[in-house]
Amino acid sequence: MFNTKEIGLKGPANSVIENFRKLSPSERIHLISKITHLSNDELSNLSEPNRLPLNAANVMIENVIGKIEIPLGIATNFKVNLKDYLIPMAIEEPSVVAAASNMAKVIRSSGGFTASSDEPIMRAQIQILDVAEGEKAKLSLKRFEAQIIKLANSKDKTLIKLGGGCKAVEVHSFSDTKVGPMIVLHLLVDVRDAMGANTVNTMAETVSPLIEKITGGRVRLRILSNLADKRLAKASVKIPFSKLGYSHFSGEEVANGIVEACALAEVDPYRAATHNKGIMNGIDSVILATGNDWRAIEAGAHAWAARDGRYSSLTNWEIDDFGCLLGSIEMPMAVGLVGGATATHPTSKSCINLLGVRSSNEFGQVLAAVGLAQNLGALRALATEGIQRGHMTLHAKNIAIAAGAVGLEVDSVSKRMIYEKDISLDRAASLLVKKTIY
Repeated sequence: MFNTKEIGLKGPANSVIENFRKLSPSERIHLISKITHLSNDELSNLSEPNRLPLNAANVMIENVIGKIEIPLGIATNFKVNLKDYLIPMAIEEPSVVAAASNMAKVIRSSGGFTASSDEPIMRAQIQILDVAEGEKAKLSLKRFEAQIIKLANSKDKTLIKLGGGCKAVEVHSFSDTKVGPMIVLHLLVDVRDAMGANTVNTMAETVSPLIEKITGGRVRLRILSNLADKRLAKASVKIPFSKLGYSHFSGEEVANGIVEACALAEVDPYRAATHNKGIMNGIDSVILATGNDWRAIEAGAHAWAARDGRYSSLTNWEIDDFGCLLGSIEMPMAVGLVGGATATHPTSKSCINLLGVRSSNEFGQVLAAVGLAQNLGALRALATEGIQRGHMTLHAKNIAIAAGAVGLEVDSVSKRMIYEKDISLDRAASLLVKKTIY
């Protein structure tokens, strides 16, 4: 564990950076150095290649042969609960960082995001089989709850001192499974500023012999659940129609289009899958940049989206009686500021410092805001000019490079394709051959 007083002191006072996208990468880093409290070494971790030594990578996973790099960008304009944030995002897909920044700017002009989160409670599951008297065993587990909690907490004194630890026990049962009846004991653990997997797994393994003794059964699985339904993060926005006008669409038209687009995701799992994927574009990129477990966040998000028996939208959009668009998101957010790659990867540590969050709860709130902004950007595009225009415009440079463009040719080819509204590998190659790119 760490001293939480050292966290959150390096973020920006103001996340609005005019014309940030027009700067070169080195100019962006120079500007960030002036508006944050990052050290020179931390800035180098963000901007220089090969900051993860191969010998460090070799102990992070098995059979290491090298490393892979993806772009690391910064989303600007975010204000969450009246605090400004620069958002580090590691992703290869064009338009994600731009969409997050643009929507954060719109939302900022309407007061910013309001966010909240639950306490950082994670679940450990202990599967109990071959129980002769199921109801009696369940009653016994509840009767020995205090003893189970005490034993679970015996393994992490530091967590207890920080106010965390196992807080309660739940008992669930399944009568009709292919292996017969089973009881599943849940340890509810406050993991503070960690993601919590190692903590809850250790606790589950520690108490398993006692569980077998209490129930007379046999323990099989002892593992955390990634459906962190007691660790939800929520964010909401309220945007007047006057802030939503776009291209030749009025603000009211945009708002109605967003509500109608979201309505499909609420009832149709085919649309909901793509709708939620767009949300996770933003969240996953921050999770990856900060060294957190994006697979765990994905698993929890999609399980939560199906909690009522039908896969549905993670967000809700509606219009109030005063000419405002209301948006909200709620989802599990099992993220940490300690442990794993957050402690071993230099770039991840610098990204966390750049973000400037003081706790895992605050981190979850910022992530919920990022997901809501990303969703707003996607729905606005879908409800107006279509998703491809903005996406393919940003993708044009990639297409030009794939066709063989170098140096100044990249800008020239991409601009020509955008002008012609023909962003394709064939057209880029044709322009390069004909040299008709100016």
